[in-house]
Amino acid sequence: MKKLLIYLKDYKKESILGPLFKLLEASFELLVPLVIARIIDHGIRYADTGYIFRMCLLLAALGTIGLACSITAQYYAAKAAAGFAKNLRHALFAHIQSFSYSELDTLGTSTMITRMTSDMNQVQSGVNLTLRLLLRSPFIVFGAMIMAFMLDVQSALVFVAAIIFLSVVIFGIMLWCIPLYKKVQSKLDQVLRITRENLTGVRVIRAFCMEEDEIRKFEGCNEELTQIQKYVGRISALMNPITYIIINLSIIWLIWTGAIRVNMGIITQGTVVALYNYMSQILAELVKLANLIITINKSIACGNRIQEIFEISSDFTESEHIPAPKNSLFMVEFNHVDLRYKNAGDNALTDINFKVRPGEIVGIIGGTGSGKSSLVNMIPRFYEASAGDILVDGIPVKEYPVNMLRDKIGVVPQKSILFKGTIRSNMKWGKQNATDEEIFQALEIAQAKEVTENKGGLDYMVDQGGKNLSGGQKQRFTIARALVRQPEILILDDSSSALDFATDAALRKAIGTMENRPTVFVVSQRISSVKHCDQIIVLDDGAVAGIGTDKNLMQSCKVYQEIYASQFRKEDSAHGGF
Repeated sequence: MKKLLIYLKDYKKESILGPLFKLLEASFELLVPLVIARIIDHGIRYADTGYIFRMCLLLAALGTIGLACSITAQYYAAKAAAGFAKNLRHALFAHIQSFSYSELDTLGTSTMITRMTSDMNQVQSGVNLTLRLLLRSPFIVFGAMIMAFMLDVQSALVFVAAIIFLSVVIFGIMLWCIPLYKKVQSKLDQVLRITRENLTGVRVIRAFCMEEDEIRKFEGCNEELTQIQKYVGRISALMNPITYIIINLSIIWLIWTGAIRVNMGIITQGTVVALYNYMSQILAELVKLANLIITINKSIACGNRIQEIFEISSDFTESEHIPAPKNSLFMVEFNHVDLRYKNAGDNALTDINFKVRPGEIVGIIGGTGSGKSSLVNMIPRFYEASAGDILVDGIPVKEYPVNMLRDKIGVVPQKSILFKGTIRSNMKWGKQNATDEEIFQALEIAQAKEVTENKGGLDYMVDQGGKNLSGGQKQRFTIARALVRQPEILILDDSSSALDFATDAALRKAIGTMENRPTVFVVSQRISSVKHCDQIIVLDDGAVAGIGTDKNLMQSCKVYQEIYASQFRKEDSAHGGF
């Protein structure tokens, strides 16, 4: 948590002025019992109404100045806390964006959302209250004790005993609660994960009639969260009654000893009232401090969870030097490449070795889980190779600045993702300054031009995630988005699974006749999508089972033959190709 405080550096002035004005307010508050004591001992005792009136005006002045100081302090504290949260949120988001797919897969989406929202709000609240009360409350407590010693040393010993007992209670409960609040946030992660899965997968849940099972799972997880929150709440709830008991016993002791000393003529009645007021101030401030400590406990636990994300160092290293161009015969080369995911026991890909010339179309096919997507995701460095070298245009991918590398590549991911906005704004993700003519050209190649025209043109509003489009329409738009940037390498990661065979064939034919024909990687489980590629890479359990043309593989690769046999009968005719 301490490391996060560097994000307050832009708000040093506010972080100083907030507590400072609170201390000023507290100073005026400490003067109030003395004024009341003077009113009792002088004004009331001698029936001096003029003196009483002047002292009441002084009380009103102290209250007004204290209010102004309090408002000013809260303004600066809120400004510093909100600015701190803004800087921290930006830094956390930027840090998460630097992760490779491996770290993102390990952390999980629900955990990162909780860190960015719930945990961040708790930390902001903790900083706000800390700036306002962390110095003020102890200042009032010890200030009241000092003022009590100035009025009567023997009576002030009551204050010392009360503060010692209260400190033991408060800090004991604080140390007990801090690890428990971390468990609360961990359970909240689980609830958020289940909620997210259910909301995104509601159609699947209903299709399999699993509503009741999912409700029971959610209720179970929610019950665990409730139980641990109730447990922590019961511990925290002990703080207020215990502090009230200690303070009230101290007040009884104070009034008893004060009455005796008044009868003995050692102190005045006004002094006893002032001591009582100081004890009441201590009570009020310690209750505030107790609640503050609960909030600080929560914010520390949440801050530590945020810090855990910052402490995850990405295995992604970026070169700052622009590599010198090389006249390579090959656009993409894999030289004995292995890939192992984080914390995995074995390689996901082993000894991948092939070369692709510029403009070639490469098909990648294999069974589910054979590593097809993992292979193409290493080209733009979404995953880092565990061993071996990957070269693009004769240069190792690690020697490229990441933006320069990915500017060469157009990626159509397996899951079609569109963002809320117009078709035009979605297409400009591929190229920010793309003209309408370039967009329509990409849409035509992707077989999405007719869809766009039927929807009313490029200004048609796409819902979040493309919910107002069919699966095939979304896939065509994501392909067009990749084509807008006119990439040197185009990766189609099973991006035609929702297309009918005729549209798929037309798409492949259009890509094959492009003027600036890119090097294309087609990941698919359908033989028809890769049949006419220049070369086909067959993967089986993370290893290359065969490389060659359709004709060669039909003769030499058993895995390819099995895939073909599972999809076609002998009398089937092949569909169109590139």
